[in-house]
Amino acid sequence: MRFPLPQLFSVATAVALLAGAVAVQALTALPSLWLTISVAIAGLILASRHSRWRWLGYVLLGAAWTVWRADLALSARLPAALEGEDIVVTGAVLGLPYAQDDATRFDLAVAAAERAGQSVPLSGTLRLHWYASEKTVVPDIEPCSRWRLHVRLKRPRGLIDPGAFDFERYALAEGINATGYVREDTLNAATGERTFCVEHLRRRISQGIADTLGTGPQSDVLRALAFGDQRAMDEHEWNVARATGIPHLIAISGLHIALFAGFGVLFVRGLWKLAPRLTLRWPAPLIEALASIAFALGYAAISGLGLPTRRALVMIGMLLAANLVRRARAPVHGLAFAVIALLAFDPLCVLSAGFWLSFVGVAWLMFCLGGRGERRSWWREMIGAQGVASLGLLPLTIWFFGQSSLIGPLANLIAVPVVCFLILPFGVAGALLQLVVPALGAPLLTLAGYAMLALWRLLEQMADWPGALWYFPEPSAWAFALAMLGAAWLLLPRGMPARGLGFVLFLPLLVPARHVLADGEFEALMLDVGQGLSVVVRTRDHTLVYDAGARFPSGFDLGEAAVVPALHAIGITRLDKLIVSHGDNDHAGGAAAVLAAFPHAAVSGGEPERLHVAATQCLAGEAWSWNGVTFRIVHPHEPLSAKNNDRCCVLEVRSGDSALLLTGDITATVEAEVAAALAPVAAHTLLQVPHHGSKTSSSPAFIDALEPELALVSSGYRNHFNHPSPAIVARYRAAGVSLLDTPHSGFADFRFAADAAPRLIEQGRIDRHPYWRE
Repeated sequence: MRFPLPQLFSVATAVALLAGAVAVQALTALPSLWLTISVAIAGLILASRHSRWRWLGYVLLGAAWTVWRADLALSARLPAALEGEDIVVTGAVLGLPYAQDDATRFDLAVAAAERAGQSVPLSGTLRLHWYASEKTVVPDIEPCSRWRLHVRLKRPRGLIDPGAFDFERYALAEGINATGYVREDTLNAATGERTFCVEHLRRRISQGIADTLGTGPQSDVLRALAFGDQRAMDEHEWNVARATGIPHLIAISGLHIALFAGFGVLFVRGLWKLAPRLTLRWPAPLIEALASIAFALGYAAISGLGLPTRRALVMIGMLLAANLVRRARAPVHGLAFAVIALLAFDPLCVLSAGFWLSFVGVAWLMFCLGGRGERRSWWREMIGAQGVASLGLLPLTIWFFGQSSLIGPLANLIAVPVVCFLILPFGVAGALLQLVVPALGAPLLTLAGYAMLALWRLLEQMADWPGALWYFPEPSAWAFALAMLGAAWLLLPRGMPARGLGFVLFLPLLVPARHVLADGEFEALMLDVGQGLSVVVRTRDHTLVYDAGARFPSGFDLGEAAVVPALHAIGITRLDKLIVSHGDNDHAGGAAAVLAAFPHAAVSGGEPERLHVAATQCLAGEAWSWNGVTFRIVHPHEPLSAKNNDRCCVLEVRSGDSALLLTGDITATVEAEVAAALAPVAAHTLLQVPHHGSKTSSSPAFIDALEPELALVSSGYRNHFNHPSPAIVARYRAAGVSLLDTPHSGFADFRFAADAAPRLIEQGRIDRHPYWRE
C-alpha cells in the first residue's frame, strides 16, 4: 500500500480524518471490535488506491481510529463493582493542585491500586478532593509528588440539564477514569519520591507573582493570561472575562505562541546587531527559526500545554521546520498538519470546545485575511481580525456555551495590544527573572501588574454595559448549521452579491427549540441538581422556579451551574417568581445566583428568616392564575408552629384534572394536613417525592390520599443519605406508583394540559445519550 506524503498531509486528508472522528461523536453506542476492524481495513484499501474514493478511505480510518481510542478510554474507567469501595492507591500528582479553604482538588496518575490487600484493575487519572475537617488538615500537595492514599471513588458522572456543562464528555476527553475523595486515614502520606518536573517551576512562578503583586486581578488574571494558571481567578473575574469576550486570551493559544516565537527571532536579530560577523558563520534564517522553536517550546511548557497551545505549537513548529529545510509551506498546510497530528495523538480532542474554537478561528483568519496582497496598517488588520473571529466563531460560541459577548470585538481591540506588548512580555520576563535575580524581576513584574490592573478596571466597566453579554436558547442542529452557513456567506470576499442576507441565517439561533404553550397548558422541568431540588414551571407567558439547588463551601453553586443555564437554554428571559421551599442549603443555596441573573423575580419561602435573599413568607391560601393555570400554596398554615422541613412551602400547580405537587422536604408529620388541603385531589397528579425519598416522609396514608400517577425523586448519585430509601421505593411500587429519579433520568420534562394526563417529553440521561454517557 502506498500513501504519498503530499497527499497524506494535505488539507483534504485533514478534513476527511476530522469528518470520521466527528461522525463517531453522533453514536449512542460504540460498534463492536470486529466492525471497527472491518471499517479500518476498508479505509486502508480505499486510502491506498488512486481513485476518487480515497477521501472516503481517510474518513473510515479516522472513524475507526476514534472508535478504538474511545473504547480504550471507556474500558479504563473505574469498574462499577469498585464504586463506593475503600481503595488504596499509589500514584503521582498531575498538574497544579487547587487548594481552597475547605479542600484541595488534584489529579492523580495511578501507578497501583489495591483493596483489602488485593490488587484491583485501576489505572489512568483520578480526580480527587481532600477535604479538611476538625480532625484533618490537608497537607501541602506538591506537583509531581507521589502519594499513597486511602480513597473512595465513583465512575465519572455529571449532572444532565439543558445548557449545563457535560462533565462526562470532559472526563472522557481529559482521560479522567474516576472521581472521588481521600478518606481520613493515618497512613495517607507522601512516599518521599520526588522528581523535578516543569509543574514545580510553574508553581514557583505563580507563587512569586502572588508574593509580589498580592491578591486581586493584577495577580489572579495575570497568572492566567501569562502562564495558564487559572486557579486564583474567582467567579467575578470569570464573569468579567466572559462579558468582554477575552477567555481566548486566558486559554494560552496561537496568539501567545506566535508572540514568543517572534521574541525568539528578535532575540537572535539582537545578537546579529551585537556581533554581525556571526552571520558569516551561521545562516541567519535557520538560526532564527531554531530560536523561534526554542522560545515557543519553552513558553508552551511553562504555560501548561493545553489543547490550543499544542495546536499552535504543532502548526508553528511545522512552518518553522519547513523553513529550516528550506521548503516553503503555506500556513494552511501547517494548520492541516496540526489537525492530523492532534487526531493521530488523541482523536478524542474533538470533544473539546477549545479544539473547534482554535482551529476554526485560525481557518477563518487564513481564509479572510491571509490571501490579500495589499498592505494595510496594523490597526486596520487588527480590526479586521477581530471582526472575522467574532463573526466566524459566533455559531460555535453559542453552540458550546449558550452565550456571546456583544462588546467582545471592541474589548479585544483594547485588550489584545495591551496584553501582547505590555502584560505578556513584562509579566513573563519579570516572573522568570524574579526566580534568579529578584532585583530585576520585581520591577518588571510590578509594571505588568499595573498594566493588568488598568486594563481590568476598564474591562469591568465595559462588562457592566447593558447587553454586554447575551444569552441564547439551546440551539437545534439545523439552527447551528444555518448559522455556520450564514457566517460563511457573510465572510465571502467583497463583491459577492447579497452578502448581507447571511444575517438572516443567524435568526433561528434566537428561537427556542421548545413547544409553544397554549392557555391552560404548562410545562414542568425537574432539573438534575444532585442531592437537592429545583423545578422550573412554565406557562405561555410566565415562569416560576421552585428551589434552586445547593451552594457548597468550595463556591460551586448549583443555581449558577445548573438552574440559570437551564433557564437560558429553554429561552427564558424573565423569571416571574422564585419559591424557596425552606432554608436548607440543598434547596436554598442557589437562590442568590438565580436572583443575580433574574433580579426582578418575586421571592417567597417557607423560612424567609433563614434565607440569604430577601423573601416574603408563603402561606396556605395564596393563589394566582397564569394563562389559565392555577398556582396554589397549600402549606404552611398560620400560626407557623412547624419548624425546618415542616415549614416548607408546598405548591400545587393545576390545570383541569392535571396537577403537579411540589412538596419540598415535608415529613409525615404534616402530610395529612397537606392531603386534606388538596381535597379534591386532581385525577392526574405528578408528585415530587417529599424529602428526596427519606424514611421520614411518604407515609402510606399520604400516597393513598394522592394516588399519584408518577412520583419524581430528586437526589444525588450514590448520595451518602441513601436517598431514596429502598423502603420508600418499595412503598410506592406496592401502591402501583412508578418512580422516576434524577440520578438515572437526568432532567425530566413534562407537559400538562387541562383535558389530558401529564406527558413525559424528555429525560436528559436517557433521551440525550451519546456513547460516553452512563
